[in-house]
Amino acid sequence: MSTSLIAMGVAIFMVINLVVGLAVLSLLFGTFETFFGKPKLSILRSTKSGNYFAFGFKWNSAKEPVSIDTIRIRLFNPFGSPTQAEVINKFEAKKNSFAVEVDMGPGLIDLLGAKNFEFANIQVEVASSKDGLSWQFDMKGPKFKKLVSEAHLTVDQFIGDHKLDTVKKSKPPIDIPIRSFIADTVPGKGPQLAIATNPAFASLFAGSAAPTTTGGAGGATAAAAENFAVSKVWIEPGCIVCNACEDIYKDVFEVLADTCIIRPNAPLDDGLRIQEAAEACPVEVIKFTKAS
Repeated sequence: MSTSLIAMGVAIFMVINLVVGLAVLSLLFGTFETFFGKPKLSILRSTKSGNYFAFGFKWNSAKEPVSIDTIRIRLFNPFGSPTQAEVINKFEAKKNSFAVEVDMGPGLIDLLGAKNFEFANIQVEVASSKDGLSWQFDMKGPKFKKLVSEAHLTVDQFIGDHKLDTVKKSKPPIDIPIRSFIADTVPGKGPQLAIATNPAFASLFAGSAAPTTTGGAGGATAAAAENFAVSKVWIEPGCIVCNACEDIYKDVFEVLADTCIIRPNAPLDDGLRIQEAAEACPVEVIKFTKAS
């Protein structure tokens, strides 16, 4: 009986620890998101007339893929005049972090010059009219005016400092060419290329004057080539671990989980097979130099 109670107590204790651990972990993630992941507004120095409002905006566009195109500045001034005011304008839609100058019209100057502005509150809203999403940044009137008057970074400087002018290029999809000259499996050697440099198919190309390829072992003709030694062979970035090179010459090539390597002390005297593996590579990352 006592053993069952002890086991139950241990189980309850473990469950409580698990729940508390998950809660703490969630709190830590939330704190990290609050301080490091939330969108950030930077007020910049305008290089144009006083009607222009310059700002930079950074957000996680992968997490929130929207097109931002609207800036709105609201004044809440219960102890002054006017008690409320708003200026708004649109700009070219942005899908990634950006910096712009927007003409807010003479209303911006009137807003900044409101009576008792030192007791007012300002809300800057950055929004997407298309996606219906917006972010609001609230601050006291004096702070807003100070940020506007003392801003030192221009839009161009902000873009340069944060590398916002760098076009993010995604990796192009791998274009694997069709290898119409891959022959059926050669007994004892696996898949082979029906090319003139492969001794297994030397008889097919014997007596041919010019190298041509017409799509397959039966239709290909080319001049035979003598074997040669290689001084160096290496793998450039981009291997897709298709195993073609190892199937052709496993004494030289070793395919790992995410790339291919050259085996230590690999034999480099059979240049024809190394060349065959290089030509069979669908992404052409196998390189070699002939021995002099």
